[in-house]
Amino acid sequence: MKDIGTPVEKKDHRMKMSGRAEYTADMKLKGMLYSSFVRSEVPHALIKSIELPTLPDGYFSVSGEDVPYNHCSCITDEQPVFADKEVMFIGEAILLICGPDKDMVKKLCEETRVIYEELPAVTCLDDATEAAIHYDYKKGDVDAAFSSAASTYSETFRTGYQEQAYLEPQSVVGVWDDKEGKAVLYGSMQCPYYVHSALMHAFKVDESHARVVQEVTGGGFGGKEDFPSLLGCQAVAAAKKSGHPVRIVLNRREDMSVTTKRHPAILKYNVALDDKGHITALKADIRLDSGAYPGLTSVVMQRTLLAASGVYKIDNLYVTGNAMTTNLVNNGAYRGFGAPQAFFAMETLMNHLADKYDMDPLSYRNMHFVKQGDETGTGGKFWHHVPIPEMIAKAEEISDYSRKYKEYAKPQSGRYRKGIGMSIFFHGCGFTGSAEKDFIKSQIKLRKYADDRVEILASNTDMGQGLKTTFSKIASHVLEIPYSQIIIENPDTDRVPNSGPTVASRSLMIDGKLIERAAKKLKDEWIPGKEQEIIENYTENRESVPWDLSKFHGDAYPTFSWGLNVVELQEDTLTGSTDLLGVWGIFDVGKAIDTLIMDGQAQGGMLQGIGYGSMENMESFKGRIRQNSFTDYMIPTAMDTVRNEIVFIDNPYNDGPFGAKGAGELTLVGGAPAYEAAVEQASGKHFSVIPLTPEKILCAD
Repeated sequence: MKDIGTPVEKKDHRMKMSGRAEYTADMKLKGMLYSSFVRSEVPHALIKSIELPTLPDGYFSVSGEDVPYNHCSCITDEQPVFADKEVMFIGEAILLICGPDKDMVKKLCEETRVIYEELPAVTCLDDATEAAIHYDYKKGDVDAAFSSAASTYSETFRTGYQEQAYLEPQSVVGVWDDKEGKAVLYGSMQCPYYVHSALMHAFKVDESHARVVQEVTGGGFGGKEDFPSLLGCQAVAAAKKSGHPVRIVLNRREDMSVTTKRHPAILKYNVALDDKGHITALKADIRLDSGAYPGLTSVVMQRTLLAASGVYKIDNLYVTGNAMTTNLVNNGAYRGFGAPQAFFAMETLMNHLADKYDMDPLSYRNMHFVKQGDETGTGGKFWHHVPIPEMIAKAEEISDYSRKYKEYAKPQSGRYRKGIGMSIFFHGCGFTGSAEKDFIKSQIKLRKYADDRVEILASNTDMGQGLKTTFSKIASHVLEIPYSQIIIENPDTDRVPNSGPTVASRSLMIDGKLIERAAKKLKDEWIPGKEQEIIENYTENRESVPWDLSKFHGDAYPTFSWGLNVVELQEDTLTGSTDLLGVWGIFDVGKAIDTLIMDGQAQGGMLQGIGYGSMENMESFKGRIRQNSFTDYMIPTAMDTVRNEIVFIDNPYNDGPFGAKGAGELTLVGGAPAYEAAVEQASGKHFSVIPLTPEKILCAD
């Protein structure tokens, strides 16, 4: 049998390439109504009254009064399904109007008048004073290290929003089965059981009276992790009141204005240094903009803090994090969720410290790298091989980094100047801490039919990343049956067990391993021509330091994936614009289950990371998102990049299927700091903010 990494045709390839794939917006159910929102036009206010136009027959207005428990449950439940007494940000949903004609529905929304009593609003992270979430941790004796330091250095870093920019906007269809008293939702989503739980809470039904079906999903990147729970509750409330299926499809401007984004951050770093420039202690004070409601911010903040010291061994640490409440749109998950902010700060700090000591950045980093057996910042341990030396060697081989760095460090003249930058980073694989064992408790099933085809039953979703394909390959290889005999459909909570959400690059490592184990059992018990079923539950037997969230101490992750990016570019000193000359990525994802899929993940992730660092500028003004279309929110295209050269380092993880580890999140994390480092060398300037737009490059001292 071929190596499992050998590419195969993706399970959904022909359906999508032929145009036969049907998305939520393509659904047509009998009697289905269209809908549109009345949303808040002010960042913070009491709702004094609502003046509705006369609704024609067959049209309905839906509000918080139509939801038995008017709260959206996803980690926390502070956010109402519909604002009823108070609005907390511009774009918060107040009413949903639905009816048979789209244009009439929009007209009725436009004619609806909301009377507000405006309240003071916090529309800037700098002005925020209320922390929704706080964590901190310590290691060693930070005060003693600073007292005995030969010198200290401090710097403040800032990062902005980043929009997920998925191809398909948020969309759901809600149905209320009045006979069964059952909430049913179809939609574009990452986490069917998150939505399932939200429906159970909002409509006060048990698990057998809520059903969620994932439709073909055109991208997510974290943006469809929690928001479909809110949208789903709104759609089902409308279906319940109207007695008809109700479709909600956000247009692009609405989607970009009201959905969750990457958290803007302010990261204040202070380091103590010995007489040779070695970092003896680090203090990091990190603030994230949570937005109006915390949502997923706690898990994002955890990752930010766990990445605060990067890939470096620092004996004394004090890291504190506060997620601040603002009257701005909620922020949530986006590929890497929390880690890109911290790695940008730490990697840029290392470059600036290297300059301080007149060293090249790689030599300075070499003084500090972690290795297998070292203690993590939270008192855990790097239990497995840390392949940083091999990754650097490979980067030198394919990018010629050190020679180019020395060449570009010489004085440059003329309009166009070159620079090259490197970043090194990790991704903690799976959910933080003990969540897999204590909360997720993943389960998968393999069902063999009489014709000897085998179906994988799991709640993990394929949103373009190729999960149907990689799951099927695992089962096929273990069972030693043709890949074509493996069936995997979009999850339906009435059919599939809860194998956890499709987030954090956990699905392949955690649930792929369950599939591998289940397939081995099925192979041992295989009876040709007979129906059989295997159920496999998550168990944890790894060596670890137990995680204690209350103390922020222990092994936060079972293992780590590792990455290295190199970016080479040319700056136009007249305009501040840059052109990429080369992009290289070296990644340790354990074992690539499909090298072509993984190559696509790497190319897309790196370009998203470079976009985060260079052009993806999004700002709020008086509480309103200013860049809410692809006309004014710029994302990189094929015209903005060059051919990427990507190498995967084999470093198998025993508790992953065939040695695989988390992959998708990792590939975005290093793009921004590598890009900024290259700009700094080309321009001869230091920067501490992203995105690094041409205007910022030109205006810097």
